[in-house]
Amino acid sequence: MKIRSLLTLAGLAIGFALPSFAQQVNTPDPQLREQMLAFAKKYDQIWNNNDAAALAALFTDDAIEVTNIGPIYGRKALEKNWEDLFQNVHFSDHVSTVDQYSPHAIGNAGKEVWMNGEYSMTLKGQNFGPVEQKGYWCLILVRDGDAWKPRLQIWNIAQPPTPPATSRNGGTRPIMASCLTAALALRTSVTGSSLLACCLRSNPNCGV
Repeated sequence: MKIRSLLTLAGLAIGFALPSFAQQVNTPDPQLREQMLAFAKKYDQIWNNNDAAALAALFTDDAIEVTNIGPIYGRKALEKNWEDLFQNVHFSDHVSTVDQYSPHAIGNAGKEVWMNGEYSMTLKGQNFGPVEQKGYWCLILVRDGDAWKPRLQIWNIAQPPTPPATSRNGGTRPIMASCLTAALALRTSVTGSSLLACCLRSNPNCGV
């Protein structure tokens, strides 16, 4: 009987200890979190300035960006992609929200972290918009001197359902590619400009 009671008490003690332990694991280091919040603020400012060179300078030489349509390898390729993008689309109101439990240390050396969050921004092209884009992101950052630089960036698009478009003859048909989707393709490939033009020709009311 005593042994059974002791086992029951031990089980209860473990049950109460686990939530406390989980909470401690998910509580980020305050100083590290402030650094990540400062990084996110700087990232937003550069996006709103549409500055490809400054944006690329934040990343490591071997950085990879995994986009909604595929990966981009290396800082030079990232900068070229953003140069092409900013020539066709203007971005504003870029806001990055860091998840409340981020960042998370990788290993014990204090040189790598990962963090995740949400973003929102406004896109405006020559023939479309403004339209709002929202989604989620995740970064792996490495320490480079006194700075933190992303080595891996992953993001997606939280796109709402697209309503049917009205054709020129008054009927309705599904939109095969919205202007927003076309504009987002520009974010990873300059060929997105032709996709955007195709979208606008087939959907004259899209994004206008």
